[in-house]
Amino acid sequence: MHWIDPACLPETRGRVTQFLLNPHGDIDGLILNGDLQVHVPPHLGRELVRRVAVGDRIRVRGVKPRRAEIIAAVQLTGRDGVDIVDDGPAHAAPPKPTHPDRQPMESSGEVAFALHGPKGEVNGALLTSGVALRVPPHAAEALHEYLRPGVHVQAWGHGVVTPHGTTLDVSEIAELVDADVE
Repeated sequence: MHWIDPACLPETRGRVTQFLLNPHGDIDGLILNGDLQVHVPPHLGRELVRRVAVGDRIRVRGVKPRRAEIIAAVQLTGRDGVDIVDDGPAHAAPPKPTHPDRQPMESSGEVAFALHGPKGEVNGALLTSGVALRVPPHAAEALHEYLRPGVHVQAWGHGVVTPHGTTLDVSEIAELVDADVE
């Protein structure tokens, strides 16, 4: 969103409770205060983790889609006061990023809340364990009953585990109807 002046956008403050990864293992967001998703373009992920850590209080300026509780960040200000601004991806062809190997994986747990893309489209769910389940937006529409808060699910697919988080690119999902309610 390099064309938007961040100074004209509302500011949200909060504590980073976790980073979010896309299915390739790139950081594409974070959670503030345990319940607010902030989308960050993957090209900013490396700079973000250099300047921000889980537990840090940060400021975010961004846009909020009408139909989702998410902020698409245009500017983040980390613990050192340095602004991280989305000026768009570099125009020179950067070296191909190396992604961690995706491995067959399964995960189960309670859905904390749905995850969204920068325009508000549902693209997964965050489990209370911190694992991000990712599905394409067209599949999320069909699977919306599984992505609601409080639903206990079992999911299978290919996942990535990094020091910044765990994400599972879901190929199958089922509701756990006999799950223990805590």
